Amino acid sequence: MDQYDSRVDDYIAKSADFAKPILTHLRDLVHRASPELKETMKWSSPFFDHEGPVCQLAAFKQHCAFGFWKAALMEDPNQILNQQPDTAGSIGRITSLADLPADEVLIAYIQQALSLNLQGIKAAPRVKATADKTALSIPSYFTEILDKNYLVKQQFEKFSHSQQKEYISWFEDAKTEATRNKRLETATEWIEEGKIRNWKYK
Repeated sequence: MDQYDSRVDDYIAKSADFAKPILTHLRDLVHRASPELKETMKWSSPFFDHEGPVCQLAAFKQHCAFGFWKAALMEDPNQILNQQPDTAGSIGRITSLADLPADEVLIAYIQQALSLNLQGIKAAPRVKATADKTALSIPSYFTEILDKNYLVKQQFEKFSHSQQKEYISWFEDAKTEATRNKRLETATEWIEEGKIRNWKYK
């Protein structure tokens, strides 16, 4: 039973009612895929590891997400992976069990993701911003949010320099702390969904 972590039980218990059956089902599929996968918590979300991270769960106000750590390196014979920069998680937004691929399909993908770790295949290094761009200064209050939410951090890092700057400027231009906190809350939801600051006008 050491592949289970009580903190994941707590995470699911504290999630919204719609999310509980989704998270429980995905957790069960991971363990059906391989008894080698062990649970842990990273960035305040459940992760499943063996020889490094393999996949992870997350619950939000209106949807859940399920991601593969090395999704960009995975084969996608069933066309279920959303690898575009404007998607949340590896298989998109999950609002009900009906949004999930068939169990046998998802189990095969989990096993494939685990195989990458067993083969020692490393994720591709992140592309650094070009030198001619001024380094973006991210306020500590936003860094704390990013450090606590891996999926939001992952999406934010996919944005271009100018798109990141638009969000930071929006926070910094707030006249009061209450306004800034409201903007941070809104931005966290938008970024997690892959939305840029001015997505409504695109």
